[in-house]
Amino acid sequence: MIEANRQGDVWVVAEQNDGELHDVGLELLSKGRELADRLGVRLAAVLLGAKVDSHARRLIEHGADRVLAGEHPDLAHYQTNPYAKVVARLIEEHRPQIVIFGATPVGRDLAPRVASTVRAGLTADCTDLEIGEHVEPGTKQRYHNLLYQIRPAFGGNIIATIVNPERWPQMATVREGVMRMPEADRSRRGEVIEFKPDLATEDFMLKVLEFKPAVRKVNLKAARVIVAGGAGVGGKDNFRLIWDLANALGAAAGASRAAVDSGWIDKDHQVGQTGTTVRPALYIAVGISGAVQHRAGMSEAKKIVAINADPHAPIFGVAHYGIVGDLNRVIPMMIGAIKKRV
Repeated sequence: MIEANRQGDVWVVAEQNDGELHDVGLELLSKGRELADRLGVRLAAVLLGAKVDSHARRLIEHGADRVLAGEHPDLAHYQTNPYAKVVARLIEEHRPQIVIFGATPVGRDLAPRVASTVRAGLTADCTDLEIGEHVEPGTKQRYHNLLYQIRPAFGGNIIATIVNPERWPQMATVREGVMRMPEADRSRRGEVIEFKPDLATEDFMLKVLEFKPAVRKVNLKAARVIVAGGAGVGGKDNFRLIWDLANALGAAAGASRAAVDSGWIDKDHQVGQTGTTVRPALYIAVGISGAVQHRAGMSEAKKIVAINADPHAPIFGVAHYGIVGDLNRVIPMMIGAIKKRV
């Protein structure tokens, strides 16, 4: 266990693969900046890869005060052992008080291994992070400036706030899209600390022979308008109405987990706690009941329109406009009205 460092920096572990910087690292810098300012410490980004120097400036522009940039030719693609070894050594050397990872496939693999190595706690899939106090019930000891690690629990039925007063650094993974992408400030200045990771041949248990990235069929995070369908759509044939309305609006098609699990649409289109978190200008929820797991992924849309046959559906509680009716009648009428205005 690393002794708690109450003055340590806030760290964001940024991701790259094959020279491409992942958006989640930039998103986390917005929350990291807020936490660091509250604590009066620096915000640092950790970036490992083969050619990462070109990304260091971008991380600074998005809020980092310093970038720990480790270059190694064999780190171009993520591998568990060498990445975990390097990040754990950096933590032991610099002793940050908070380390944040993206809840991506890479972050979900890397973070627990690092936490295990440095014997720290880890909260997975957080939807928010705050700074606050904690009083230990038994001893009444008061801890100041702890990281509140906030996440849904028990299937999304409650929101849990988790604290780690002693076993530091305080570590968490945060879901993609839940933090706003900060605006780049090209006038910002920061420090780039370049280092050569101390890695041996035996650290690389695998050899990457070929890299074929999977191409996502839809970029929901970038969509300004989303039309999403849920279990209430009724079937794969009926889901064609979702596509028709999306096409009429020039929108992206989304879905609830129930629709995806039913095989009506691919998982790339899933919105919600186990899918993508979105903030479009307009979100049209069709046949979606509005369970808390789905609302976690779309409630920050600027305008929400709900279409549902059940007037008591929870989705109406977050919708700005609600239409109670049969989607088989409502959607064709909407499409007809849209086409008249085009």
